[in-house]
Amino acid sequence: MTDPEATAPSTPAPPPDAVGPLMRSLAVLRELAAGGGRQAVGDLVRGTGLARSTVDRVLSTLARLGYVRAEGRDAVLAPRLLELGNAYLAASELPDRLGPLADRLADELDESVSLAVPDGDGVRFVHQATRRRAMSLAFRIGDLLPAERGAPGALFADDWDADDWERWRRRRAADPTDAGFPSVPPRRADDAPAAGFEARVAAARAAGWSLDDQLIEPGLIAVAMPVRDAAGRTVCALSVVSHTSRLSADELPEAVLPRLRETVSAMEYALSAPQEEPPSPHASDTESGPVHATWMRASKEELGPEFVESMARGLITLTAFGAGRAELPLTAVAEATGLARATARRALITLEHLGYVATDGKLFRPTPKVLELGFAHLSGLTLPAIAQPHLAALVERVHDSASMAVLSGDDIQYVARVPTVRIMSVNIMLGTRFPAYPTSMGRVLLAGLPPAELSARLALTDLQPLTRHTVTDPERLTELVEGVRTEGYALVDEELEEGLRSIAVPVRDRTGRVVSAVNVSTHAGRCTADEARETILPALREAAADIEADLRVAGRYAVTLRLA
Repeated sequence: MTDPEATAPSTPAPPPDAVGPLMRSLAVLRELAAGGGRQAVGDLVRGTGLARSTVDRVLSTLARLGYVRAEGRDAVLAPRLLELGNAYLAASELPDRLGPLADRLADELDESVSLAVPDGDGVRFVHQATRRRAMSLAFRIGDLLPAERGAPGALFADDWDADDWERWRRRRAADPTDAGFPSVPPRRADDAPAAGFEARVAAARAAGWSLDDQLIEPGLIAVAMPVRDAAGRTVCALSVVSHTSRLSADELPEAVLPRLRETVSAMEYALSAPQEEPPSPHASDTESGPVHATWMRASKEELGPEFVESMARGLITLTAFGAGRAELPLTAVAEATGLARATARRALITLEHLGYVATDGKLFRPTPKVLELGFAHLSGLTLPAIAQPHLAALVERVHDSASMAVLSGDDIQYVARVPTVRIMSVNIMLGTRFPAYPTSMGRVLLAGLPPAELSARLALTDLQPLTRHTVTDPERLTELVEGVRTEGYALVDEELEEGLRSIAVPVRDRTGRVVSAVNVSTHAGRCTADEARETILPALREAAADIEADLRVAGRYAVTLRLA
């Protein structure tokens, strides 16, 4: 796979105190990200140039951290890796302070709106408010664009010095088709001469805004304005993106600039307004990274040479940053991660060498480059994709089919499923719908509703007997659902179909809202209801907790619980 580092000027030799295992782990993560989040281990060996035994140890350590998982012969990026990008985004405060204003602008204009930051001679997205249309923006948080192929780049390049321009020219010469930027279509080698970009930078400087007239692909147009901090430094760019099927490149500025200017002013005020105190971190933001020495020792004892402590400690260093912790001295990084001061120092030296942190000699801060570590791919994961590996692990454990469903009107709809292999098994396809009232997942989802909404739904539901066991009395059904809310699970015996027993638990997002349910279905003759509670329910609850842990990390900035 080709990445920007492969086409950029050669990186200086590592400093003497650099942590080699940390550098190798980051190389593997970059290669996995460049491959779309999944690669065969053999391909990782070839792509990184590392020995197979080294790659195996890297993957074993990353798996212990929860950053990758093994699927057959493939290594796959896992949602927990998003915590590294979350640390940068929280430290920058841009999505938290400016994201709501960008979302409001997208609603008012009914166009896609983006926030982007400079990253070397590229542009990296940190917030997206997209409109779901046949022709709409498809970039993700973390995607990197060449500065010259988009409206924000002309704004950022106005701050470049002679060395920056020289690096940009060398990169263009080494990568004439933008192969190192997989999020954009290839550029013809003779397209967009350097003088054209320099002219656009000058025009943006004079106008105070920048126009993208189909620089990325035919039909895609955008207008961007710089957002400056209290010191007058450009910290990000706000873009409105449209399509020539709706507006021409000449019409777009006239249509959006008035509201764009108002929003930029509101954003600059938001950046200048002091926060009385940093927002309290969510429990998952502080607990998701295993930072304790006891965890390190236990991992080393269990995995032996397959767990590389220096690599794990180096990656954990990035989790020290966050909301209210944008810049930290070495001592604070060591305290936040539980690492020895010398260990934290070597990790920061390595991360600075690779461009993932910057320093003024006293304070360290994460850079947007952290987002290249799989954030763009993982930010596009859907709720079913997050749940699927956990359902597969559950089926391995209980030897019965497991599913996830969401509430859709008065029905449940199956969105993820892992069947088991039995002569007698439950045969259900994705997209299948059943009435909510006679199903275990339905009752879990109904129990997650506010009481008034639950009462209104049940009052309008036609409670038909599907088997001789189906509960059709509204009062009794209400009692059962209230019991599910109290006990945290639902067990339904042969109410949907004779011989079918199922048990379900809720899945909650980071706010505590029930967003789906997961269940295990079995034949009633294979175990009693009490046996299901004793043997299946604990495993089911653990699977739901694992899904929720991923959702807490993924939902911080990226995942909006899309189903497809």
